[in-house]
Amino acid sequence: MIRIAAAGDVHYGLDSAGLMAPHLERLPECADMLLLAGDLTQHGGADEGAVLADELARVEVPVIAVLGNHDHNSDQEVRIRALLEDAGVVVLEGESHTIEHAGGTVGVAGVKGFCGGFVGASATDFGEPEMKSFVRYARDAAGALEGALGEVSSADHRVALMHYSPVKDTLLGEPPEIFAFLGSYLLAEAVDRAGADIALHGHAHRGRDQGVTPGGVPVRNVAQPVIRLAYKIFELGRKADAA
Repeated sequence: MIRIAAAGDVHYGLDSAGLMAPHLERLPECADMLLLAGDLTQHGGADEGAVLADELARVEVPVIAVLGNHDHNSDQEVRIRALLEDAGVVVLEGESHTIEHAGGTVGVAGVKGFCGGFVGASATDFGEPEMKSFVRYARDAAGALEGALGEVSSADHRVALMHYSPVKDTLLGEPPEIFAFLGSYLLAEAVDRAGADIALHGHAHRGRDQGVTPGGVPVRNVAQPVIRLAYKIFELGRKADAA
């Protein structure tokens, strides 16, 4: 059995030092890896990323992360990624990473993702160049996720890690008017075509924790305001059932 600790939207600021440290110290007792689903910083500043990187450098299990929209806010996402990677964190953007474990290999495919909406109420690449660019970005993100999942097709277990939601299920509780800005059905299509045991995301602070793609892949919203924990533990067994 493989135990995955996951959290999103930790929103580290300059005053966050030590916030998660006691929980991170206990990680080896309860989890084999830590996955972070974006919005790692409050305003996207490299100085904020440095605070989190300092804490993650001490974690004694593998850490894999994707960035979120907050991490792009100050145009310092490249520096934030570099700081995290210097601390030993694997940061994914349309990429994959495989972890070897006694319970089997775990392939993690990660992408920030993007918004655009869901079937029946989604943006289309028609009209102004800005709208076409908006939809193209969403399609490219989904395509990158699908490709990354394909890279780990031989792993015993596969996890799709993203910031934006792939389904409406985990957005319930948010104002319906902003669903289109919280995720995209294109991400769910990518997961279903490539295959995964579980999909993890953040971003929807007022959403719900559980959903499922049209193809039957479990989706879990691990934003800290939703799980109300430093991280939540999921267990992947031989049949890759999520706890």
